[in-house]
Order: sequence, then structure tokens, then C-alpha cells
Amino acid sequence: MPTQKSAGVAAVLSFFISGLGQIYNGHFFKGIMLIIIQLINGALTAILIGYIFLPIVWLFAIIDAYRSANKINARNNRRFR
Repeated sequence: MPTQKSAGVAAVLSFFISGLGQIYNGHFFKGIMLIIIQLINGALTAILIGYIFLPIVWLFAIIDAYRSANKINARNNRRFR
């Protein structure tokens, strides 16, 4: 049986480093892309636009990691009933 993913752990990982929760969930490409986007947003804070996009992408990463973990768990539960 595939392992269950903790939605809380996924969200906390993305809280600290955007994209880390996605990597925990097995979505490696999405996680790496979020990390790269946040690095770019960090650099863009020098011209102020990063201050707008940095928190938006950060919140997206947290919510997406949480929801993805719940979807993975629901799919695993349906498959092995």
C-alpha cells in the first residue's frame, strides 16, 4: 500500500520553504519550480515587485501542498478498499 501523506507536514514544509511540501508529496517538478520562482521573487524585491508576488506564491505553495496531500490520501484510500 502506498504511504499516506500528512497534510500538516506538507503544509509546514511549504511554510518554511516554498515547494518543499510538494516535493514531500512526490510532485518534484512542481516543488523545484516553486523554489525557483521564489528565488526569482526574492531577487525581485530589489525593485519592489517581489514584495507582491513573494507572499502570493508562498500562500499558494502552502495551500497546494495541504490539498495535494489530502488528494493523495483520498486516492490511496479509494484504491485499497
